[in-house]
Amino acid sequence: MTAGNSEISTAFAGTLGSFSLDVAFKMPMRGITALFGPSGCGKTTMLRCMAGLQHLPGHFIVGDEVWQDSAKGLFVRTHQRPLGYVFQEASLFQHLSVRQNLLYGARRAGDAPASGPIDFDGIVELLGIGYLLERSPVALSGGERQRVAVGRALLARPRILLMDEPLAALDRMTKDEILPYFERLHENLAVPIVYVSHDIGEVARLADTMVLLDKGRVIASGPLMTLQTDPSLPLVAAPDAAVMLEGRVTHVDEDFALTHFSVSGGTLIVPGRQGAPGTERRLRIAASDVSFTLTAATDTTILNCLPARIVSLDGASSEAQINIIAALGADGSGARIAARITRKSQTALALAPGTPVFAQVKSVALMR
Repeated sequence: MTAGNSEISTAFAGTLGSFSLDVAFKMPMRGITALFGPSGCGKTTMLRCMAGLQHLPGHFIVGDEVWQDSAKGLFVRTHQRPLGYVFQEASLFQHLSVRQNLLYGARRAGDAPASGPIDFDGIVELLGIGYLLERSPVALSGGERQRVAVGRALLARPRILLMDEPLAALDRMTKDEILPYFERLHENLAVPIVYVSHDIGEVARLADTMVLLDKGRVIASGPLMTLQTDPSLPLVAAPDAAVMLEGRVTHVDEDFALTHFSVSGGTLIVPGRQGAPGTERRLRIAASDVSFTLTAATDTTILNCLPARIVSLDGASSEAQINIIAALGADGSGARIAARITRKSQTALALAPGTPVFAQVKSVALMR
């Protein structure tokens, strides 16, 4: 079995105890792919199969390297796979300093080719751990330990980095502290990352691709922004449903300290000076922050009022509210956003697929 250099091909099917896993999908060889779903859906089991820590029939092909192909009786053992693995709890060597832990990863790399700024100094700078180098792991906070664990894994120069809920043991404040470092890795390294999480906030902030799992099966896989607006998937009906958009700074209003971001189908205004023209950022719009009018409002404090068209309506999850997907742009050819409104409002405005509307966006959050 073969695979092109630009993708990772994954397929596992079998039973471990009472749990059955049957999955098959492909991932790009760059960026972050999130394995997302509720606890017990098979995320960690799949990750361990990728690492060779568990063996289920199937195949795992990273670019042009075949690490498992059951049809041909091929199975490369974990220690022979050029991968990095970051667990929920940072497994650092307690008797070694941070520097020595990092150098252990570098020694394991041997003569493996580098991918971007993946030398010792580059990783230390990306993860902001220079001030920790002479400390013992026992003197580090949870977030610091995880950053060191990621650094050690990357200094082994892996072909792929597997991360199993690396922030699950951290409190929200520490998560918010460490996430920007993960974003920097995404922006600066070409190593593909498979990121396991059941926190949609983490996934929305980091991932490019999502594999949505439930009960050991793949419900859907593809670009994150496509799956977030697919009305057939449970993401739209989630209490914290939101959509991510790619935005580019086109103008900064110095008088009022507002930044204008161009997105597919319109322009969004965000408070603050968020970068020079041309700067790219990921924008998050919560479904609860979107409402609709049939005519453009002029006497409102909401700055973002964009022409759009209704794409779909789904009220199956609540008798009081309805979930709506709308496409930005007067012709509905732009990016899609999600909204949650009352059934009464939907009835009063006679909203239906194809209805031209103006989407009022109360708040826009900036990601990386």
